[in-house]
Amino acid sequence: MKITRNLNAVQSFVRFVMFVLAFFSFGLIILMTASTLGLMEGSLGSLVIFLGVGLNIFISIVVARMFFVLPEWERLVLLRVGKFVGVKGPGFFVIPPFIYSVASIIDTRIITQQVEATATLTQDNVPTKVTAAIEFRIESPERAVINVKDYLKSVVWLSTEALKNTIGSLDLKELLSNRDQIAMQLRTQIDNQADTYGINVIAVRITDIDTPPELIEELAVIARARRSAQAKRIQAEAEVEVANKIKEASNILVQTEGGFKLREIQNLSEISKEESSMIIIYPSDSYSGKNIAHAGVSLKSNTSKNSQNKTQNSRSDKLPPLDYSGEI
Repeated sequence: MKITRNLNAVQSFVRFVMFVLAFFSFGLIILMTASTLGLMEGSLGSLVIFLGVGLNIFISIVVARMFFVLPEWERLVLLRVGKFVGVKGPGFFVIPPFIYSVASIIDTRIITQQVEATATLTQDNVPTKVTAAIEFRIESPERAVINVKDYLKSVVWLSTEALKNTIGSLDLKELLSNRDQIAMQLRTQIDNQADTYGINVIAVRITDIDTPPELIEELAVIARARRSAQAKRIQAEAEVEVANKIKEASNILVQTEGGFKLREIQNLSEISKEESSMIIIYPSDSYSGKNIAHAGVSLKSNTSKNSQNKTQNSRSDKLPPLDYSGEI
């Protein structure tokens, strides 16, 4: 396959210099030969000059096109009488005309190509469009030129086929969650097939997965339900853990002599921190202690009622007297 390229400045300059030198050199030789043979006289001289100039231009062009200067990233596939003889480049070299011919000049730099798999069904029958980027480079210019007519189209076709086959063998969930793993599998599959063309696939990157909008909404609902269920499960696990700790604490208090008494005293200490609380401690089997506790509660309630009545009376004293002296 012949690749269209712009000649670099160095090669253009070298060919121009060689064309000028060849034109003047062969022109001088043709002129001297015609003068020696006496062909420059009469009407025959004009014809000889016209043919000599044309022949000189043709020979100069042929000589100038013998010289090649290739940059570091280009390789020239050379044929001799139609058969492959080698790969030239980079640098300066000369190829004789007529016997040798240039099959193609190949760019060996990394090439990035985008491929798409449109309207492809996943294993769970979801229509999906997947876009991927393929990075590859030519490792063997000989096979890239001789074994295939258009290696770029072949790589794109191989990549598209591999992408569609991979999509059809996976569920949408796997396709969305395992991009890196799928890309590695695609790279291996494409590289094995493209090796016949002398091409090395460096990387495959899945850039976009396009799914129907209604399916995206359904997936969002499912994701929210899963997160809610996970939150409830975590809360339940925390409650179970708290219950187990309380059970362990109860067992320790039972096994410790006076443990519950110490726990009661600790609870009373925490309750007493509140300013409005009144604590009366008495034995549980003491009748007199019980009466004292009831009396204390009644005294506190009466005190609070008296203070409320005083507050109401003070407010009523501050109200102005009503005036009934108006005429009816």
